[in-house]
Amino acid sequence: MAKMRIVLVDDHEVVRLGIKALLDQSSQFEVVGEASNAKEAIELTGKIRPDIVLMDIRLPGVSGIDACEEIVQMYPDIRVVMLTSYAEDEMLFSAIRAGASGYLLKQISSEDLIRSLEQVSRGDALLDPLVTQRVFQEVRRAVKEEEASAFAILSQQEKHVLILVSEGKTNREIAKSLFLGEGTVRNYVSSILSKLGTSNRAEAAAYAVEHNLKDYL
Repeated sequence: MAKMRIVLVDDHEVVRLGIKALLDQSSQFEVVGEASNAKEAIELTGKIRPDIVLMDIRLPGVSGIDACEEIVQMYPDIRVVMLTSYAEDEMLFSAIRAGASGYLLKQISSEDLIRSLEQVSRGDALLDPLVTQRVFQEVRRAVKEEEASAFAILSQQEKHVLILVSEGKTNREIAKSLFLGEGTVRNYVSSILSKLGTSNRAEAAAYAVEHNLKDYL
């Protein structure tokens, strides 16, 4: 079985030497090139066409993230794995947006690095366990923000009315529950339908349930 060919990119020679020494002990990987900056990395990748580029996220001049994006665009079959000393949220998500197949902390153990590269070589994406939780937290935060924005146009009273609409309450029942007149409730319902762009109570109720309105009262 042919070895997976790897290009190492780091502006610190001692880091490259250490990783190369580790990978040279593996029967699965072969370091076929080294670069110390983004320009060298892009040129070397185009010349050698490795299977994996293992690249520091912080490089002098052009960042590893920018280099990753360019490499992925030009050579979509080549997988780029980003290495970093710090679990920085913005760097993490920038790397993901740039098309990186993996994001690893330099504190990773030798065994875990080999295992991670094996995973990438199979076509899987990976994140260092220490930053995986941050991704889930960010996804949950984004979902919450999207849900909250879905009702930003409604007043607090309209949200209360919509909750009761979603529970199948009639205008009379809503009026009684909120100590309002039926005419006022009708006006609220009409305003809600207009603001949400829904055509009837059933659609508005489905919208409220889908976006978890109860969490925002």
